[in-house]
Amino acid sequence: MDSHGQEEQPPVWAVVATDIGPLFLAATRDGLVNVVFHATDTIRDKALDRLASRLGAQPVEDPGSPLLAEAIRQLTAYFAGELRDFTLPLDWSLITGFNRQVLRELASGVPYGTVVGYGDLAGRVGQPGAAQAVGVAMGSNPLPVIVPCHRVVERDGGIGGFGGGLETKRKLLALEGVLPEPLF
Repeated sequence: MDSHGQEEQPPVWAVVATDIGPLFLAATRDGLVNVVFHATDTIRDKALDRLASRLGAQPVEDPGSPLLAEAIRQLTAYFAGELRDFTLPLDWSLITGFNRQVLRELASGVPYGTVVGYGDLAGRVGQPGAAQAVGVAMGSNPLPVIVPCHRVVERDGGIGGFGGGLETKRKLLALEGVLPEPLF
């Protein structure tokens, strides 16, 4: 039992096939806690080790878990073009401070089909000179796609960087109608 008298529940995980490749998803009883791109066995195993260390419990594979089922359903609908806004409980425990502040603003303030500049996002959280720090926050986003760091671009029109790779960022922006579909 935990300090609230509730039964301890280990974190759960699954790998889901998507249009941008396999995604590793992990959830705690508080919500979705981690999404990892290109979830090969090696990447999945590294993500599991990191989560076990950070959360203090070894995640258990359970794709049918109610904690993951809704996330899988919403991601499937998103990639099918049927969902624009994720309505999932999120566990923000893997990120703190400025990075958490920036990612929360991104999640609530940059809707589907739009983009924001790194500097503009810095200004929204009261740090107008912190464009590079916003880039660091995007790179440390534990919940990509759900917390849409793919929607953050360079001021001069450049696509910017992306932890999932630029091809993945382009595909996500094309899905949302921001960019044309890649030709190949």
